[in-house]
Amino acid sequence: MKSYTAGKYILHKGYKPFLPSFINEEIEWPLLNLTEMLQESCILIGKLNAYAELIPDIDFFIKMYATKEATTSNRIEGTRTTFDDAITPIEHISPEFRDDWQEVQNYIDALNFSIKELDTLPLSLRLLKNSHKILLQGVRGKHKSPGEIRKSQNWIGGSSLKDAFFIPPEPGVLGELLSDLEKFLHNDSLPVPELIKAGIAHYQFETIHPFLDGNGRVGRLLIILYLVNTGILKKPIFYISDFFERNRSSYYDALSHVKESNNIEQWLKFFLSGVIETANNSITTLGQIIKLKKEVKDKVLSLGKKAKNGQRLLELLYSKPKLTAKDVAEGLELSVVSANGLLKSFVELGILEEKTGFKRNRYFVYEEYLKIFR
Repeated sequence: MKSYTAGKYILHKGYKPFLPSFINEEIEWPLLNLTEMLQESCILIGKLNAYAELIPDIDFFIKMYATKEATTSNRIEGTRTTFDDAITPIEHISPEFRDDWQEVQNYIDALNFSIKELDTLPLSLRLLKNSHKILLQGVRGKHKSPGEIRKSQNWIGGSSLKDAFFIPPEPGVLGELLSDLEKFLHNDSLPVPELIKAGIAHYQFETIHPFLDGNGRVGRLLIILYLVNTGILKKPIFYISDFFERNRSSYYDALSHVKESNNIEQWLKFFLSGVIETANNSITTLGQIIKLKKEVKDKVLSLGKKAKNGQRLLELLYSKPKLTAKDVAEGLELSVVSANGLLKSFVELGILEEKTGFKRNRYFVYEEYLKIFR
């Protein structure tokens, strides 16, 4: 086996793009100092999978996890949409924030599309391109070849290639690099643990930077898709973007350090730290959801004749914690009058809060549930 080298800078047309080394090869990855962190990561993800199995209606909560991931992954790129904004109907979003809001919705759509596609398609460049197309639909970057590998040079930081912080590989070599990455993802003969492969693949994708825009979001999406595709995650309830966003400087520094030093170990330590913290947080979140579900279900059962529809409304709230009477009427197939009556009962029980103070166009919020995800 050969030692890992990150790549080299190549003089090309007056500037020096970075050419990363291929990774689908017999490389002696620095795993020895990662053993303890890797073991802890695997134990926690196993525990997270067990929690997911304990919750029979886990799919209700997956939508909220996806929203949280979309919000934080986009925030890394500079959008100002909060988690609460992301679950708010667009008509209640200020016009100046609607473009940011739409970028988050696109990420949710791309994530949901990709997870569903894994049922019939292997994790592939084709899948990532399709996700990228959804990601940039009708938002900033819509003119930067959505769904297409770039044919021109991009750069990171600075105003031009002359003062860029980092210049990814030139377009002519992208085909070989992406083919190598795709083969690496599916090469079961490499003696590399799956979690380590996820970290290496994310670094490699971000270094290649194959799109004109949206590379960071697709690269973070790749982590989720890989873990689900390999069966490491039984359900898509693990999103590491929140860790990256809260440690943004360290995130970028760890990625940059690989190219500067040929030392990928520091990046993998940072990545596994994120896995450990994210898995712990997800386990805590699921525990809080289980506790809240029991408490609120007991309240709903006190509604007498309304209890049956009350339980149906409660299920709706776990995937749509901000809603209107119209949402309830459509979701539960009730009249608007019955929906309003049910909402009034939920407010009286302290489950919902009405946020507008108006008599019309009111919306209601499942505040205790949202606090868990905030």
